Amino acid sequence: MSLIEDFKKFALRGNMVDLAIGFTVGAAFTTVVKSLVNDIIMPPIGLLAGNADFSDLFWVLDVPEGVSVPEGGFQTLQAAQDAGAVTLNYGEFFNSCLTLCIVAVAMFVIIRLVNRLDEQLDEAFGEKPPEGEPSEKKCDFCRTTIAYRATRCPNCTSKLEVPAEVAADRSLAGQ
Repeated sequence: MSLIEDFKKFALRGNMVDLAIGFTVGAAFTTVVKSLVNDIIMPPIGLLAGNADFSDLFWVLDVPEGVSVPEGGFQTLQAAQDAGAVTLNYGEFFNSCLTLCIVAVAMFVIIRLVNRLDEQLDEAFGEKPPEGEPSEKKCDFCRTTIAYRATRCPNCTSKLEVPAEVAADRSLAGQ
């Protein structure tokens, strides 16, 4: 019974649930981006490049014995694969690389917007540091940039030395 209880603790931890949600949203996001690349972006690029679709760019590496190759070669990747030919699908690879780039740009934009929103909320509702006090410092242990008044690093969880002026402010406030 202990094994089942341990597994329940592990599976229902906050981090595991967050990971599952992130994975699910990521899978849905990937589907949308793949459709954006394949259905919206690649057709005009393919048209400009003289091909209808990059996914049909391939090299035939080997054709099984007994299979007749049409005059002028296979016209589509699907036709080559249906005939049993071994193909190098560089057009599909190009589409996948473009998808990766678009996902990276989209994630960069989303994260940047969230960070800006977080900064604006901190400015509007957060505790304002006294005039002349820096807003950030580096953790002495992991060198991560953290809030100046932090007493523990959120990255490596090391206890930090509290600056003298912050300690004085806290003792005056009764903290």
